Amino acid sequence: MSRITVIGGTGYAGSAIVAEAASRGHQVTSLSRSLPDAPIPNVTYVEGDVTDEATLSAPIEGADVVAGAIAPRGALAGTFRDAYRTLGRLADAAGSRLFVVGGYSSLRPAPGADRFATDLSHIPAEVLDEVRAGAGLIIEDLPATPATLDWVFVSPAARFGADQPGERLGRYRLGDEVAVEPEDGGAISAADYALGFVDLIEKNDHHRAQVNLCH
Repeated sequence: MSRITVIGGTGYAGSAIVAEAASRGHQVTSLSRSLPDAPIPNVTYVEGDVTDEATLSAPIEGADVVAGAIAPRGALAGTFRDAYRTLGRLADAAGSRLFVVGGYSSLRPAPGADRFATDLSHIPAEVLDEVRAGAGLIIEDLPATPATLDWVFVSPAARFGADQPGERLGRYRLGDEVAVEPEDGGAISAADYALGFVDLIEKNDHHRAQVNLCH
């Protein structure tokens, strides 16, 4: 079993990853700004600011895997990419593998095609900065990290989020950086995304790569 630290472990994707990893017997630590109303047994919860390096250091030290599940909105709207740069540096120093909850817009519609994020003219203004920041991680920041950092950027299908939670089906499809569209046109649920996410951690078949999960 692995020691897995989830940064943003009480959010939509993060809480599902925590639950899935813990259910498989992994030693899970969750770091977030607030503690959950219903903590999961055998999970260590740490309350703190992810932009504070000292707060990040302790739960990352000794972790086999660090899962980043923070979003570029709210308190992290202007510091999201900086937070991930720090997260990557600390994970690299600790010898931890880094798995990142990504976004759909950083995927490509076809092999060799520009990423969806290349043309954001159709994106609503209120989420434009959020989409740009998320895509910036895989387009610029993660590829620029030292080769010693083993990372995987895990994008969900479109419409992934708490506003369209979906149902757990107990299955998923895995693609690379080219978007795999859901068979039913719906968003993958957090539970099924977490199922695929933890499978990726356990199988350890992808390295310094982007993948995507859908139904």
